[in-house]
Amino acid sequence: FLVPFAQPSATTSWGGPSQPTRRATKKVFHKIMERASLFSKQKRKTGGILIPVAIFALGMIVVRALKTPNSGLLSALATRTSMRMPVTTAVGSSISSHSTPGDKPHLSSFTPRSSSPRTSASLGRSMRGLSSCKASGLPIDLKGKKAFVAGVADDQGFAWAISKCLIEAGADVSLGIWVPALGIFKKSLEMGKFDESRKLSDGSLMEFEKLYALDAVYDKPEDVPEEVMSNKRYAGNSDWTVSEVAKLVEKDIGKVDILVHSLANGPEVKKPLLETSRQGYLAAQSASAYSLVSMMQNFGPIMNEGGSVISLTYDASNKVVPGYGGGMSSAKAALESDTRVLAYEAGRKFKVRVNTISAGPLGSRAARAIGFIEKVINYSYQNAPISKELTAMEVGQTAAFLLSPLSSAITGQVIYVDNGLSTMGLGLDSPTLVDAKEEVVA
Repeated sequence: FLVPFAQPSATTSWGGPSQPTRRATKKVFHKIMERASLFSKQKRKTGGILIPVAIFALGMIVVRALKTPNSGLLSALATRTSMRMPVTTAVGSSISSHSTPGDKPHLSSFTPRSSSPRTSASLGRSMRGLSSCKASGLPIDLKGKKAFVAGVADDQGFAWAISKCLIEAGADVSLGIWVPALGIFKKSLEMGKFDESRKLSDGSLMEFEKLYALDAVYDKPEDVPEEVMSNKRYAGNSDWTVSEVAKLVEKDIGKVDILVHSLANGPEVKKPLLETSRQGYLAAQSASAYSLVSMMQNFGPIMNEGGSVISLTYDASNKVVPGYGGGMSSAKAALESDTRVLAYEAGRKFKVRVNTISAGPLGSRAARAIGFIEKVINYSYQNAPISKELTAMEVGQTAAFLLSPLSSAITGQVIYVDNGLSTMGLGLDSPTLVDAKEEVVA
């Protein structure tokens, strides 16, 4: 009931009420006290002395609000009521101090009360100030979390970068390494060949909690063919099928919070699909897609609720990439489809999240297997919205986010980390486009 008693008035240059507003304030206060007196006469019927006391307190709050510089809340409301003045709620908005009753108010949506106009830089600082997030980003805290990363073979690929980012964030990381590569990896680690890549931001060298031999093509011991069991590359290792490794991990470190699938293999990747054998096609599916299903079947039961799983895919799942053959494009498409289904099933059963990262081209040792990775990297550099080479650490940082509580509502998604290449429909360096441009210039 306060607004009808307020009078139209201008504000002073410092945003407080002017002299007319202060006179109006006194009128409001007297009206409040009159009503308080009326209520006090009827206190037995209306609840005793509490109501007039409450009204008196409200009156004092109103008076102080109208007297306080830069508040002007009820004053602005009273002015709006009497003058039909529009009100803006934009950040930093203010009404010009030159307004007088009857004038059309001048609204400046992003003008501060200072005389200098707001620059884009200051606006950016203001907008950042609206959030609790700092400009440098939220810290990812994974202290006490246990992670199992499958697919590390050296210090060049995405799996290494993901492991490093997880350790930087405080997680304890164990690795699952392809059986034939485990010996070489351990030797390189002991000889210090990875020391430069192992350096963390504080200068220390990252350490892995456990190293496990793993071949995710096989789910249990009885699935392993005799020729593999007797292969000298597998000699000296045991308990390396998916189910066996999961049991070892549970025995050694208990439940895990993070699971990373960085596994892919297509024995006929250099062959066009029309020349790919059934065996080669199914081998690509087994190593690159079904291995995630198998890992979820065996690691899901030993994951803590709220845990997170990621895999790595490639945009050949959606687009034709000549040369990426042998059924690998189909395997990546299957991996992305399985990610969505597993997000639902594992989400309901184990209460974990499942996502996949579609990474751009990287010149890792594994990627060189397709034979033309340098050309693909150059194509990305020339045609992606962001003209730069992708780094493994950029994928690692994205993975750390997806594996942290910061992404607690993200699951079943394909997250592109490719400098935007996946958004492009035409290659800007296409000879056709280049020729057309030259014709226009001529």
